[in-house]
Amino acid sequence: MIKMVLLSFVFCVLADLGAQKIGGQLSPWMPGLMDIHHISTGRGNSAFCILPDGTTLLIDAGDMSETHPRTTSSRNASLVPNSKKTAPGWIVDYIDQFRPREGKRQLDYSLITHYHDDHFGEMDSLRESYKGKYVLTGITAVGSYIPIGKLIDRGHSFPINLKSKSVQNQEVFLKDAFHMLATLRNYWAFIQYQCKKNGLQQESLQVGSTTQIKLDHQPGIYSDFSIFNVASNGIVWTGNNEDSYSIFKYGEYPGENPLSNCIKIRYGLFDYFTGGDIGGIDAFGETDTNSMESHLAPVVGAVDVATLNHHGNRDSQNLFYVRILRPRVWIQQNWSADHPGEEVFRRISSTKLYPGERDIFSTVMLDGAKEVIGEKLDQYKSQHGHIVIRVHPRGERYEVIILNDKTTTREIVSIHGPYHAR
Repeated sequence: MIKMVLLSFVFCVLADLGAQKIGGQLSPWMPGLMDIHHISTGRGNSAFCILPDGTTLLIDAGDMSETHPRTTSSRNASLVPNSKKTAPGWIVDYIDQFRPREGKRQLDYSLITHYHDDHFGEMDSLRESYKGKYVLTGITAVGSYIPIGKLIDRGHSFPINLKSKSVQNQEVFLKDAFHMLATLRNYWAFIQYQCKKNGLQQESLQVGSTTQIKLDHQPGIYSDFSIFNVASNGIVWTGNNEDSYSIFKYGEYPGENPLSNCIKIRYGLFDYFTGGDIGGIDAFGETDTNSMESHLAPVVGAVDVATLNHHGNRDSQNLFYVRILRPRVWIQQNWSADHPGEEVFRRISSTKLYPGERDIFSTVMLDGAKEVIGEKLDQYKSQHGHIVIRVHPRGERYEVIILNDKTTTREIVSIHGPYHAR
């Protein structure tokens, strides 16, 4: 019976492939497909995943302040498709367009990689209150509009206790221009309210687990699917059972980026890695052998698709990491003229680091980056739009489909592939 169901899915998918047309609408998700939507808002990272049985996962909900000088400068991307909604408002609108039609309107899982504004929100004077309990920014807005079943983050107690008054009084937090602590307090208030009123479950990422984020609807049919929790808080999975080790000691705070939650998604032959804002370059511009990228690369191994760590900032994608992961497709979730760093682009595009073709896609490319790096950026297959990875049953092949991020209908701009999983 299961074989017949899977064969039916394959035939449906093959018919669906011919229906995808430039200027048309992305065909609806069907059981057996896995869709990973990298949503372009101009305000940070957000990726909406529909897993093979219809289980949904949102990774991050960036929402940078509209009042911050950085956001309003030419250095940063514009809010897209327009300013009629906030960034989380557009994330919700996007999810409602593409979510599975079967079952409840909810996010089964939401994963916050770390506590930076472009990943979970930022407090400012324009934010609206939700019933006087908390304000709506980033994930607190998304989770108020669409119920979340399980919310997973990096916790608050390691390597420092972010709820400690003595920690909060440290200069690094008191002088933070991006209001991380205020946003965290609001986030904790959201969790408390939603747990009590709507049954939200909140957990810290369990490094080494392959069951914390799982298929909730028909797991038996898709036994070749799993999500590996690779790292959190500088704690790295060894690849053996649930064993792990920590790069940082208690009381040592390296900033948020190295503490990012990192996961690897496997569906049959297909592998995808996303690592938040981890980096791999030292203060002198060289490969840092003790960085998160260097520690993670041997555990992650070769993948088909990888998102650029830290948006492709110059401190990321070190030589060792690029050579080990060697993805066929790189995805850049961008919002700044700083991204990509020119040296990062040279590493990810170099056939000397790893042979063969590779395609690079970005949600946006700012004029500042184009002026500095120049014509070499023409190697990107796409520089604007929502980036959808559609993986077919058993993960044997996949396409990259670019959707228009300037319209609310999000029609297809270009189709790339099919690529064959390695």
